[in-house]
Amino acid sequence: MSELLRLSKRMSELGLCSRREADEWIARGWVRVDGQVVSELGSKVMPDQKITVERQAAAEQSKRVTVLINKPMGYVSGQAEDGYTPAIALIKAENRWPDDPSPEQFHPTQLRSLVPAGRLDIDSVGLLVLTQDGRVAKTLIGQDTAIEKEYLVRVQYTKPGTLPDSDLKKLCFGLWMDGKALLPAKVRWQNDDQLSFTLREGKKRQIRRMCDMVGLKVIGLKRVRIGKVKLGDLPVGQWRYLRPDEQF
Repeated sequence: MSELLRLSKRMSELGLCSRREADEWIARGWVRVDGQVVSELGSKVMPDQKITVERQAAAEQSKRVTVLINKPMGYVSGQAEDGYTPAIALIKAENRWPDDPSPEQFHPTQLRSLVPAGRLDIDSVGLLVLTQDGRVAKTLIGQDTAIEKEYLVRVQYTKPGTLPDSDLKKLCFGLWMDGKALLPAKVRWQNDDQLSFTLREGKKRQIRRMCDMVGLKVIGLKRVRIGKVKLGDLPVGQWRYLRPDEQF
């Protein structure tokens, strides 16, 4: 016997939308199960039932924007905390990158329900994604995401000599954090004092803690890529829209 699932959860599993969007669409009567409109929140479905959404839902979803910002130091990625300003405060017309190729017009309503898809520490800089689109958020921060994130990390070795190769290998695989083995990472030297880290997970302050374990002190940390989307020439403190042809 198959189990009943919450309709909103099932819609999210199918990649139709986020759970929050699903609830909104159900309430508006935009969701059909086996051809019948279902407008009651909390409704349950069988896994083999056919779920369709009205055209308005797709139209509404396509209007949702995703923004890339080159976050400066001193800004938090999410909610304002301890007097620090959240990165969303930088999303305004005057901070838009003049070379943004997107034809999208900026409108303050786009700031509504624009949330960070992933975090970047207050003392880190680089690529931060803010989105209104539940599908993008799920791709980047869903439980089973395998999206790579690449960072350039300026480091100082706190022991005599240089970092042994065996410790560089440990950074790639073999370190534990919070009682669990870290997923394999790609870590290589870019130049004498800068490492490139490519990770598929993002524990809190993960790179700084990893470096700490092998005697490296992080001097600067910049995220340069998320999936296939690169920071590129986007200047610090400026933002642009994700282009329709760009996919994480």
